[in-house]
Amino acid sequence: MGEVVLVTGAARQLGGAFVRRVLGDPEVERVVAVDAVEPASPLAGAVFVRADIRRPAIGRVLAEHGVDTVVHLDVTGTPPGGGGRAALKETNVIGTMQLLGACQKSPTVRRLVVKSSTNVYGSAPRDPAVFDETTPPKSLPSGGFAKDAVEVEGYVRGFARRRPDVAVCVLRFANILGPRLDTPLTGYFSLPVLPTVFGYDPRLQFVHEDDVVEVLRIAAGDPVPGTLGSGTFNVAGDGVLLLSQCARRLGRPTVPTLLPAVTWAGSALRALNLSDFSPEQVRLLTHGRVVATRQLHEGLGYRPRYTTAETFADFVRSRGPGLLPPAALARVVDRVARRTVPDPVSGIRT
Repeated sequence: MGEVVLVTGAARQLGGAFVRRVLGDPEVERVVAVDAVEPASPLAGAVFVRADIRRPAIGRVLAEHGVDTVVHLDVTGTPPGGGGRAALKETNVIGTMQLLGACQKSPTVRRLVVKSSTNVYGSAPRDPAVFDETTPPKSLPSGGFAKDAVEVEGYVRGFARRRPDVAVCVLRFANILGPRLDTPLTGYFSLPVLPTVFGYDPRLQFVHEDDVVEVLRIAAGDPVPGTLGSGTFNVAGDGVLLLSQCARRLGRPTVPTLLPAVTWAGSALRALNLSDFSPEQVRLLTHGRVVATRQLHEGLGYRPRYTTAETFADFVRSRGPGLLPPAALARVVDRVARRTVPDPVSGIRT
């Protein structure tokens, strides 16, 4: 008998992509796709169950289908169905609690994979240069999706203690980009002009949507020989990009603005539904965040196919040209930089 995999958040872009990928796995007997709304694209081959994970009915779904592997993707920073922050928190936190309660009572569940985020580390001025999975944040996130992710991971750790027979894998994804995915960060990068925080040029990491789907598939399957197969793993493409480099590659001009003004602009963009420019995203675009991925390579046996730069390049190709040709913009920036470098002898800027 093959695995019976239940996937939450299946109506979302990432959830649907994972369902389609895992349907082709010969070791999988059946895929049960769960969401509170119908998927925009049909999930041919999967058993779709319209259910809200915040309700006890999710326990009946596990029992009826004899689910042995649960992949929990319904932890997100985008409100479901255009709802507000309250609905989002309920889905992320209350939904996770309800799902874990159902898994705890299920005698068939033997593997749990949870989508989390590197947002749990926060973004602060005194952060370490690189976070690994054991590095505590300088200050815990005080709100938004980052706080939800912290709470979700806390409940998952409690579940792992109560059900030591279940292999639990938590995947902390860096900012996900790709040609098909829409996220708050892709909304920001799609603006014709990018507001930035004056005096800051943060380091950013990205992970390609295809790598996200593949690492989820590996985490949901039997462990690769010689690897752990369970635990907590940072997932990001190799390397980093500065925000200024991202803007140049997009061909989009930046508007350096004082931090209070950027916060105000973010509120205005959210009110106009132009971009979900949340306070946590403002902090990311101020201080940045970089994580180590050695545990992913050694513990799960996976190295992302796309580097951070390659991931961003694929995203840029999908968005079309910006206001300024990237090559011309890069030449102008380089020319300005050369003119502002002081002469090594006189110290005079030319």
